[in-house]
Parts: sequence; structure tokens; C-alpha cells
Amino acid sequence: MSPQIKALSVHLLTATGAVFAMLAMLAAVDEKWSLMFLWLVVAFAVDGIDGPLARHYNVKKYAPEFNGVLLDLIIDYLTYVFIPAFALFKSGLMDGWTGWFAIIVITFASALYFSDTRMKTKDNSFSGFPGCWNMVILVIFAIEPNFWVSLALVTVLALAMFLPLRFIHPVRTERWRNVSLPMALAWTFFAGWAAWVDFHPESWAHWGLVVTSIYLLLVGIIQQILPVRR
Repeated sequence: MSPQIKALSVHLLTATGAVFAMLAMLAAVDEKWSLMFLWLVVAFAVDGIDGPLARHYNVKKYAPEFNGVLLDLIIDYLTYVFIPAFALFKSGLMDGWTGWFAIIVITFASALYFSDTRMKTKDNSFSGFPGCWNMVILVIFAIEPNFWVSLALVTVLALAMFLPLRFIHPVRTERWRNVSLPMALAWTFFAGWAAWVDFHPESWAHWGLVVTSIYLLLVGIIQQILPVRR
């Protein structure tokens, strides 16, 4: 197989995320939340592997006619932001004005963040919360906290998108990657498990989601506080 075909295949893999986004949206319209999140978890998994493959097969050199970064951002906005925000609004987990507040803040702030050229740091982490609302909202579905807690979480994370706080990329941030990458894989497993059992309140998947989510949310900030040993 030629390098050009291998590189093009990576773009085709990335583009399948749009199909999974549509399948998730169709499930969301029918309020089949577990099925919706299963498709989003599949899209999340694809998003986790297409980047390393793109760098390995040098898509910028062998398939430059397609902009992989732009393609990835389009799909990420659908799967990370738009569909999860719709689900949060329609599910009734945030009723009345809080639902309207959440859906407007999430979509508006994320559109700005995704177009910000300063989102990446030198160590390949993210500057500001990287708009992973799919992860946040899946945990809200699993835990079902009081809507005031959900409102506070949405507000704080939306503000954190534009603060000089560091959030890791589990694959590309090298520091502590031997822990961060397994944590991200564990989160994906627990997310799929939670959705598969229809967010059953007694599922152990919820504990796994909480532990891995806290790690992934805070480890970048901890790295900012702790200096790198030379």
C-alpha cells in the first residue's frame, strides 16, 4: 500500500466521526440517551486514534489536499459540544432557565474556543478547558446531580475555557503520559459501560467515571503547579 493511500485512509477514518455524530443525533432526537452516548463514545475512540495515525503516516505530506485539522475540529464540535448540549437541554436534567443558560453558554463559548489559535501549549496540552462537554455531560447523566451543581459545573468550566489553566491531551502531553493515557482509556471503557447499562444507578462504572474524570480534569493544573524536574 502506497504512503498516499495510507494517509488518505486516515482522513477517511477521521470522517467516520461525522457518521457517528449523525447516528448519535438521531438517537438524541428520539431521546435514546444511552444509545446516543454509545455512538459518542465510538466517535471519542476514533478521535483518540486518528491523530497518532495521522502523524505516523505523515498526512500533511502524502494527503495534503485534505485539511485534517479542520476536519477534526468540525467533527469535534458536533460530538464534543453540539450533540451533548442538545441532550442536556432535552433530557430535563437542567430545567427551565438553567437549561437555556447551559445550552447557550456551552455552544457559544465552545465556538470561540475552537477557533482560538492559542488553544495549544508548547507541551501539546490545552490552554483552557478544551470543550470536552461530551465527557462532562455523560458524567452528569450518570450521576444525576442536583441541577444547581450541574449549573455551577457548566459555568465554571465555560469560564475555564478562557483562563490560563492547563488541561492535558492524554496522547500528546508527554509528562505523566504513562498514567494519563491509561486513565483516558479507562474513562472510555467506563463511559461505554455506563451507557450500555443505561446509566443504572448501582453500576460500578459510575465510580470509574468519577475517578478518571477528576484525574483528567485536574492533572494539567497540577502539572502547572509542580515544576518539571531537570
